[in-house]
Amino acid sequence: MTGKKFLYWAVRFIVLLILYYVFFFLGAQAVASLMPPTMSEPGLVGMGTGMLIVGVAHTCMIMALILSSRWKGLKLMLSLALAYYGAVTFVMQIETWYFLSDITVNPGLLARLFIMGLPVAFIYIPLAVWILGKARGQNTDNERDIRFMPAGQWLWKLGVIAISYVCLYWLAGYYIAWQNPELRAFYGSPGDILPFWTHTIQTLSNDPGLFPFQILRAMIWTVCAWVVIRNSKLNIWWTALLVGCFFSVPQNLGHIMENPILPLASVRLSHFIETATSTFVFGVIIVLLLYRRHYTFSDLWEFKAD
Repeated sequence: MTGKKFLYWAVRFIVLLILYYVFFFLGAQAVASLMPPTMSEPGLVGMGTGMLIVGVAHTCMIMALILSSRWKGLKLMLSLALAYYGAVTFVMQIETWYFLSDITVNPGLLARLFIMGLPVAFIYIPLAVWILGKARGQNTDNERDIRFMPAGQWLWKLGVIAISYVCLYWLAGYYIAWQNPELRAFYGSPGDILPFWTHTIQTLSNDPGLFPFQILRAMIWTVCAWVVIRNSKLNIWWTALLVGCFFSVPQNLGHIMENPILPLASVRLSHFIETATSTFVFGVIIVLLLYRRHYTFSDLWEFKAD
């Protein structure tokens, strides 16, 4: 990279980083007055360092999603804004509603948490598309034919995706997060940990809506990933890495800082390890399944007949 080209990208990165903070803090104003008064334990890093890491990570993630896209203009702006809001805000805050509504999040704060992500998704991302020079130009179709997969292939792939997410969610939840006694107590289950199958059966009995709820989240994740896969000009492995990071990095970096919604440092750390690993693997699985159409026995039979 020449010095001139390096300066070109450095200036754009700095502009985008500054703009990210502008729109992040604009969104944060929606929740500032409603945060719980609970004193939070210190995070892994201080707020200043944490915000620097969060800003750089989000900026790099959004730049990667834009620059790896075949699409341009309004199509890219709108599709990526919806995908980013869905994966980074919506799918995370519906889980906040499910688990924290009776602990640290009241209805007023919950509604504002959904609003908080709007400026970054729907103002910052279109601006980033323009700054990175992709506001105009010809959209190129993806030569892969995943749009035209047979209905049966879509069904079995979505079934595998749903089962994969539930398994990853439950195994990581039990063997990483649930091993922390402070986390169990925080969610209302103090005392010794139950054996895996006893815990699973008890949860199915006491909370039968949990797994269907997680399947719903898996389908929302999948729609967000599909947007990236459809317009990616990268090969399958780079696309898998991109989607894995898209699912695991922006949503979890907040756990490295103090947070009155999750005031215990060990709870935040357990969730950070649990969700960062499981969602990264889940993103890779989605790409491996949806990046291209997979041949079935009926496809091979048609080729043979021809």
